[in-house]
Amino acid sequence: MKKAKSITKHVRVSPYKARLAAGLIRGLKVQDALIQLKHSNLKSSKLLEKTLNSAIANAETQLEARLEDLKIDEVRVDGGPIIKRAKARSKGGRVPVNKRTSHFMVVVSSEK
Repeated sequence: MKKAKSITKHVRVSPYKARLAAGLIRGLKVQDALIQLKHSNLKSSKLLEKTLNSAIANAETQLEARLEDLKIDEVRVDGGPIIKRAKARSKGGRVPVNKRTSHFMVVVSSEK
């Protein structure tokens, strides 16, 4: 079984929210996964769709596989670097604000 993968790094969405979209497509055929992501209302689903399209293009060019034969083998969302900011509070204090980022990895495999 041949595999092709695509990685997107430093995406400005928290890993927790991105894993919700990744759970929608885990183990599906590629065509069904594209439909799921297209009709999902999550911000991370639009970003994950770009990574999936890149993995599909990699499979078509490198493995010479057809879209109908592709299946999602692995979807992984890892935490990226955290952008640290601060918010002003009362009496001159401050509260930390963590802006989280994610790394997406999508692996597709050909069934033939």
